[in-house]
Amino acid sequence: MKKPDTLDDLPTNLSSNEHFQSVVERAVSRRGFLKSGLGLSAVTFLSGSLAACTSDDDTPVAGTPTAGTPPAPAPAAGPLLGFAAVATSSGDAIVVPAGYSAQIFTPWGSPLFSDSPAWRADGTNTGEEQARQVGDNHDGMSYFPIDGSNEGLLVMNHEYCNYEYLFGAEFMTPWTADKVSKALNAHGVSVLHVKKNGAGRWEVHIGSPYNRRITGKTPMTLTGPAAGDALLRTTADPSGLNVLGTLNNCANGKTLWNTYLTCEENFNGYFATAASPAPTRSAAFVRYGISAGGSGYRWHEHEDRFDYAKEPNEANRFGWVVEINPFEPGSTPKKRTALGRFKHENAEMRLAADKRVVVYMGDDQANDYIYKFVSDGVFDASRGLANGNLLDAGKLYVAKFDAGAASGDFMGVGEWLLLDKAANPTLAADARFATQAEVLIHARLAADAVGATKMDRPEWITTHPQTGEVYCALTNNSGRTTTDEANPRAQNRYGQIVRWREAGDDAAAMTFEWDLFVLAGNPVAYPDRQDLRSGSANVSADNTFNSPDGIGFDGAGRLWIQTDGNFSNSGDYAGQGNNQMLVADPESKEIRRFLVGPSGCEITGLAFSPDYRTMFINVQHPGEAGSHPRAPDASMRGSLSMDEYLAQNPLAFSQWPEAGGGRPRSATVVITKDDGGVVGS
Repeated sequence: MKKPDTLDDLPTNLSSNEHFQSVVERAVSRRGFLKSGLGLSAVTFLSGSLAACTSDDDTPVAGTPTAGTPPAPAPAAGPLLGFAAVATSSGDAIVVPAGYSAQIFTPWGSPLFSDSPAWRADGTNTGEEQARQVGDNHDGMSYFPIDGSNEGLLVMNHEYCNYEYLFGAEFMTPWTADKVSKALNAHGVSVLHVKKNGAGRWEVHIGSPYNRRITGKTPMTLTGPAAGDALLRTTADPSGLNVLGTLNNCANGKTLWNTYLTCEENFNGYFATAASPAPTRSAAFVRYGISAGGSGYRWHEHEDRFDYAKEPNEANRFGWVVEINPFEPGSTPKKRTALGRFKHENAEMRLAADKRVVVYMGDDQANDYIYKFVSDGVFDASRGLANGNLLDAGKLYVAKFDAGAASGDFMGVGEWLLLDKAANPTLAADARFATQAEVLIHARLAADAVGATKMDRPEWITTHPQTGEVYCALTNNSGRTTTDEANPRAQNRYGQIVRWREAGDDAAAMTFEWDLFVLAGNPVAYPDRQDLRSGSANVSADNTFNSPDGIGFDGAGRLWIQTDGNFSNSGDYAGQGNNQMLVADPESKEIRRFLVGPSGCEITGLAFSPDYRTMFINVQHPGEAGSHPRAPDASMRGSLSMDEYLAQNPLAFSQWPEAGGGRPRSATVVITKDDGGVVGS
C-alpha cells in the first residue's frame, strides 16, 4: 500500500536470515512432491488439492473471538459464494456482480462539519480547509454500530497524498508552509457518523459531535514500555511522551473493547535533512529506510521536526500502532509501544484460550517479518475501555517458518521467537539493545538478531471466524533473483497468501503449522507454463490476479481478497486488468472475482454492517500513473515529469468518481445486494 514510484518496496534487511521461499522449497522437497528431473515446481503439489488446514482426522474447533468480525447471520442454504463472477476491466468505473449496487461515498474533500469548506475541483483548498474535510487516499477502516446496521461510526485511514492532484496545476511551485500544512492535514484518520436515509442510502451526518479529523498535527500520547525513553525525546517534547500526529496510516484493526487501531506504515519517507553534508545515518536509520538524500514530501523544509539532522529522534516516534476511541471525540490517541515499531500494515486482534489478547501484525517491506503480541493480562468485557491497558504490557514475538515435519497436509512448522531483552539470551548479549525500550523501538534489528524468516512483503493478516486459522497476504517481491527447480520465476511478481494454525488452536501458542492457501499467477500470460508463473491450481484465466494486499473474513467465513499491484494489463500482467477484489471459499479453495476498480487505483479497506448486508470498501489513488497502460513516455511529456504532467492534465488517466469533476479522488464505495441479502451470498 504505497505509491508505486517510491523506494519503500526496496529491502533494507541485509541480514543472513533465511527467506520464506527457501523454506517453501525445502518443505516441497521434504514432502516428496518434487519429482527429480520433471522440472515441476511447488505448484504441482498444490494442483491436486490445496493443502487444507484441517486433516481428515481432525474435528474443526470453533475459533476464539476476533475483534473485527461481528457474529454471522444464520447461514443460508447453498454454496458460500452465491454471485456470478465479474470479468476483468481496464475501464474507469466500479464493476460489481449482477444484482449488486455500488454507491460512491465520502470522497476526499467531503465535509464533516457544519463549517467545512467546499471541496475545490482545481485543488486550491488551503491547509486549514483540508483539516475540516475528509482526508486523501482512503485505506483501512472499521464500522462501529450505533443503531445496529442502520447507523454507526465509519472510521477510516488516509495513508498518503498525491501531490499532483492535491495542489492543482501549480503543483509544488512555489513550495510553501501552507502546502506542508495541507499535506499533513490530508493524512491521518476520519471519524464519520453515518446512517441510512429513508431511501436506504447511506449519508454522513454532517455536524455530528462524533465527526472528527485526526491528522499529522493531532496531539497523541506514547504509552507502554518505550514511552519516555531517551530515543523518543525531542526539543519540543523533552519528556518523550507526547507526539504530534500520525502518518502513513495504512490498514487497521478493531479491539474487543470497541476502539480503533490505526497502523503507521511508510513513515520513513517524511524525514530528510537540509544539512550539507548530511550527517551519517545510524544503522537503525538505514534499516528503517530513512534516506540520506531528500524527501519527496519536503516537509523538512518548513517544519524542523522532519529534518533528522535537527531532530534525530522524531522519526522514532512514528511506526507504531495507534489506538483511537471513536466515541469520544476529545480523547487523545495513544501510540502503543509494546506492539513494536516497524512499517505496520494492520493489527488483527484475537483472544487466546486463557483470554489474553493477541495481535498479529505484518511489516510491509520486502524481506521483512510477521509479528504477534501477547498481552500479560486477560480480557474482561466488564472492564470496557480499561482493557486498553492490555496493549501496554505483554510480549512481542516474530515468526520463524521451517520445513520440518508437519501433520496432515501442512507444508511445514514454525515458532514464535521472543523479542525480550531480559528473557532472550541472544538479545541480552547484544550490545545494540541496552533496554527493552530499545528492542521495541528497533524491533526490526531485534528480529534480525534472533533469526526471523524473511517474507515477501507481509500485508494484511486476518483470522477465520470459525476455525481461528490465520491468513497473511504476501503481496510480492519482484526484487528476488534466485531461481531453482522449485522456484522457476526469478521475481515473485504475483504474491501469495500463507496461512497457519497455532498449536492447540490457541492464539498464544509458541508453535504453529503452515501451508500456502494460494499462489497468485497468470495463466493468461503463461497458459503452458507448469510452474509458479501460472499460480496454484485455484488460479485460472477466469480469476487471475496479482499482488494480494487487503484481506479479511466476513462472519460466514468468506475470505475477501483485495489487490494493489500492476494494472498495465500487458506482459506478465496481460488479462488481469485494473486492481480488483475477489472472494475465496477457504474449504473448497474456489476464488471468484467480485469487483474491479477504476483506472489507476488500489482496492483497499473492508468493513461490514453487523447484518453483513452492507459492505464498505475504499478506492485509493484513482488516476495514479504507476503501471498505467496510457502513461505518456518522455517524448510525449517533453520536459515535464510524470507528476508535473498529471498536475496540468489531472483527468488524463481517470475522472473517477465524477466525470468532469476536475481531478480523480479517493472515495469509499458502499456495496449492497439489490434483494437486500447478505453481500457475497
